[in-house]
Amino acid sequence: MNSDNGSSPPLHAFDPTPLLLAPKLTSSEVARLLAPFGFRDIPRADANLQSMAGDPTSRRLLAGLLKDLLHAVAQTADPDQALNEWERYLGSGVNRTQLLGYLAQAPRVLQLVCTVFGNSPAMAQTLHRDPMLIYWVGEEQIWNRRSSPVQLRRALAQLLETFSTTELKCEALRRFHRRELLRIGVRDLLRIADVPETAAALSDLASVVIHAAYEIVRSDMIREFGIPMHYEPRAGWMETEFAVLGMGKLGGKELNYSSDVDLIYVYTTTKGATQGQRQTVSNEMFFNCLARRLTQVLSAATPEGMLYRVDLRLRPEGSTGALACALPDLVRYYRTRGRPWERLVFLKARPIAGSRKIGHSVVRRVRPFVVGGKEMGNETLLQAVRSLKQQIYVKMLRRGELERNVKLGPGGIRDIEFLVQTLQLFHGHQAPGILERNTLRALTRLEAYGVLPAYKARRLARAYCFLRDVEHKLQMVHEMQTHVLPRTTDELAKCARRLGYRDASDEIAVSRFLTEYKDWTAYVRQEVETFLQHEGRGC
Repeated sequence: MNSDNGSSPPLHAFDPTPLLLAPKLTSSEVARLLAPFGFRDIPRADANLQSMAGDPTSRRLLAGLLKDLLHAVAQTADPDQALNEWERYLGSGVNRTQLLGYLAQAPRVLQLVCTVFGNSPAMAQTLHRDPMLIYWVGEEQIWNRRSSPVQLRRALAQLLETFSTTELKCEALRRFHRRELLRIGVRDLLRIADVPETAAALSDLASVVIHAAYEIVRSDMIREFGIPMHYEPRAGWMETEFAVLGMGKLGGKELNYSSDVDLIYVYTTTKGATQGQRQTVSNEMFFNCLARRLTQVLSAATPEGMLYRVDLRLRPEGSTGALACALPDLVRYYRTRGRPWERLVFLKARPIAGSRKIGHSVVRRVRPFVVGGKEMGNETLLQAVRSLKQQIYVKMLRRGELERNVKLGPGGIRDIEFLVQTLQLFHGHQAPGILERNTLRALTRLEAYGVLPAYKARRLARAYCFLRDVEHKLQMVHEMQTHVLPRTTDELAKCARRLGYRDASDEIAVSRFLTEYKDWTAYVRQEVETFLQHEGRGC
């Protein structure tokens, strides 16, 4: 944001404390002290600082932090927004003296919070909603370490045990989700976590949260209707099980900050009914009701926020099909009526909640449809991919987003996914080891099995990481599902700075970013077009 040309003194040479301690400064003196830190609205920045200062004790404490604070916000995408967030936070009723004293002893936390406030209004909102989280996220073991799925499940289980009602449990679940998103975002912004780790962390969080929501809903359903049971001739009466499959980016452990979660709900059998309560229902009714309630818990907009937008259109029969599908019916659908594009979809299917046993059974039993054989001709698959790409191209053209859509534009994320998944299905029958859900790991497998040359697999992986990083930095601003580069230089510069372009001027940062973006998308576009034109015979 700083427009200096390299001849100005470095930021550490400026002493900004007169802004808070001098009796009276002229507007030109204020501008001289604040302009080097990249503020666009100098009067507003000064007003924010005066409001942040509060009483004389807090003013002195803030003056002692001011140089570090301004230096930290100057490194963010939007220094003006950072001070807006600080002013709002300090005015929200926190113990200002206590907090400023804490930050004086914890310069790393000061930098961390400035990074959040100047890069992500959505994450800043999390701190505004729960101001004490600043002490939690400031602990080094929180921001400097990734939580494993086991740790997340344990922490969430301990939290939910303290609440007795479904409503309170769901509210606690949403707060937990919001808090963990903050942790993940901080690690991303500080460049502690790279793109694969960030995507995996977002996916692990979703899996843990969805399973916990399932357990809450299931307990309610059992109290109301009893336990769903069915009879097996060899085993007798058995509990009927339910599983949630994560599809798409969730299945591949590749979620972004504002992904829909693509889910398929499946249960053992329609035979049988619930037992143990006065009111009983058929298994089919029980599990479709469970699916509906689980979807509502996940997607409800509440004062504590929303967990996930749920997309169930990938289930058999799409939007017209039952919300939950019995395992035999699901397997029969894919074996007899599955379409070529559904092979691509089910390649990423992963059990994420409910019964792991039935979840893995689904994946195993549908695998013959996914992998196919000689009867599942490559040309049919190629035609499906070409058709999907053409539909996307027309949509992007109509929207005017061909060159700006990071996900769906030519040479974007989806093109890499199409290429990787098509190669997997071409060769997966002979080399099952390449059937990996995750795009980056799949590229590694394709290289290891000789399907892709090493230089090509690695360059595609670099392109994928670059484009996913751009996608993350677009979405973390407001946690909105956007994949489109901004039109204005100002917003492009903010995006570039979130990505780490630290040039002296906005123009240079934007130029460097767009050059790299165009280079990568041109490369990916060429690779995909070459592959499709040669009918997949080589890449």
